[in-house]
Amino acid sequence: MANLRKELEKCKHPNSRKTKALGKKARRQNNKHKTRMGHAIKSNIMGEKLSWFLGQIDEGRTTPLTPQEFEDLIALYLKRFDEELEQIALKQSIGKHRANQHAARQDVIKITLERERNEYQSGGMEMLNLCDPLKFKMLFDWDGSALSVQHLKLDLVSFNMLQRLKEPQATGQQMETA
Repeated sequence: MANLRKELEKCKHPNSRKTKALGKKARRQNNKHKTRMGHAIKSNIMGEKLSWFLGQIDEGRTTPLTPQEFEDLIALYLKRFDEELEQIALKQSIGKHRANQHAARQDVIKITLERERNEYQSGGMEMLNLCDPLKFKMLFDWDGSALSVQHLKLDLVSFNMLQRLKEPQATGQQMETA
């Protein structure tokens, strides 16, 4: 990028072919950089999500989660900011001049939770299916880095999917009691 700047400074006319070519090259490099940064941010977010789920599961556990346990874990994940929202509400209620304090953080949290809740209720959250034994093992074998997230096979986990996984278990339990 520094070389491009120097070459642009050498160009005599702003509308010359050389200047336009260098400008095009600079825009292309800038767009490539933005794309790389977008992928890195997405990997970091997914890495944080997976590490949260990994932290909530017992370390000695070897069997995958049941659909009910996975549903409870997702419900807990969607409530992870409740304490922080309560603290913000408390700070806002104390003084009349502090009504807008932390409003930006509160808005970001609410938007994030609403988006995640909508994803879970409709199409599905991008996650590892922790009811699958292979993917459950992959989570425990994961080294925790955002770079290696791309090697994990993620699924869309939704409320409806977990309900479908519960049905065979319920019918299996009814057959055992009969």
